[in-house]
Amino acid sequence: MKYRDLNIQTQREAPNNARTEGFAFLVRAGYVTRENVPTQLGERALDHLRGLSSDPSFLLHLSLPTLNNNNETFFPVASGAVEVAHCPECKYAERLELARFAKPAGAKHASPLLPIEKVLTPDCHTIEALANFLEVPREKTAKALMYTRPSDDQFIFVVVRGDMQLSEAKLKQHVGDVRAASAEEIERSGAAAGYASPIGLKNTMIVVDDLIPQSQNLVAGANEAGYHLRNTNYGRDYSAEIVADLVQTAAGDACINCGNPLSVSSTVILATRNEYHFENILLALAEAHHDLKGLTLPHPAAPFDVYLMQVPGKEMDTRLKAEEIYTSLQSAGISVLFDDREERAGVKFNDADLIGCPLRVTVGEKGLKEGMVELKPRKEKENRLTRLTILMSLAGPTELWNLTKD
Repeated sequence: MKYRDLNIQTQREAPNNARTEGFAFLVRAGYVTRENVPTQLGERALDHLRGLSSDPSFLLHLSLPTLNNNNETFFPVASGAVEVAHCPECKYAERLELARFAKPAGAKHASPLLPIEKVLTPDCHTIEALANFLEVPREKTAKALMYTRPSDDQFIFVVVRGDMQLSEAKLKQHVGDVRAASAEEIERSGAAAGYASPIGLKNTMIVVDDLIPQSQNLVAGANEAGYHLRNTNYGRDYSAEIVADLVQTAAGDACINCGNPLSVSSTVILATRNEYHFENILLALAEAHHDLKGLTLPHPAAPFDVYLMQVPGKEMDTRLKAEEIYTSLQSAGISVLFDDREERAGVKFNDADLIGCPLRVTVGEKGLKEGMVELKPRKEKENRLTRLTILMSLAGPTELWNLTKD
């Protein structure tokens, strides 16, 4: 493919809306616009990745640091919209809202079950206010959350420990879609907003986190404004239709598999079980493979194996010889981006670094006089010379990469 056919527009400066270095280089190299719309070069890169995906294991060959589970592959990036909890030790990884962790529960009935005591708790509408007023730790309180299932108008009362946060995604796995309950629905159940507990409710599905049955003598609402109950206990005072893991994982929680602290990272999704997200893969390649000068895309991820350019000569037609090399390499199945512009050599060198093909081939008069052309692997500092006859006799990409290693 020739440079001018793709209408490549490179930029010397990073766009002011770039949140990551990788995205900045994709814009500067002309793969995407500032609005993240693929250009002709970008579409060529995406088509190339689609072709590679015929091999289900192709992501493994792109040298990307990924987080994986059986269903999804993630790439950590600051601008990513999907938070993932993962274990650096055993490599457990899951979306944050679905991730599990080893809960700090004590043995059931580790302490005697105390009798319920109704206490006045004015202006204690939150767990924090309640814990401060009664001088108890948050883990000794029960947090109430109330929903309605639209499919059948079932009122759902959820209980998690006061030091935990509910994961609505986990809740929906067990009960289906829900919405926040209205004030009328809460009142009809017998609960009192801000002072609610599952004790004594009617026409209610009670769902509790699996830590609740293991936690004794919790403070919960009295279903009366201004009052709470000390020493509520699951099993003795109420039961539930569903007991399951319902709470959100946080950074530092113990891994469910090995017990080491979990980390939380922002990511983009590269693949699900049945689908690849090619624009995210292109971004991941740019994030993982760049230096100060531009992209350093590896084979086979790069849309072109070779960036071919010629430096005009005074005595020889270097452009004609570059055209011959272009035809020869393409005939050998080697993909080539031929910079056919009438530009200064320095501009072409800079653009070659930005675009990031694995190998640059430079055709110049001095080398041609000795039957040589210049090879420059993108990730190496030094140029090397190779005989033109060897380059023109290559039978395929494998011989090209072997040539760069000699």
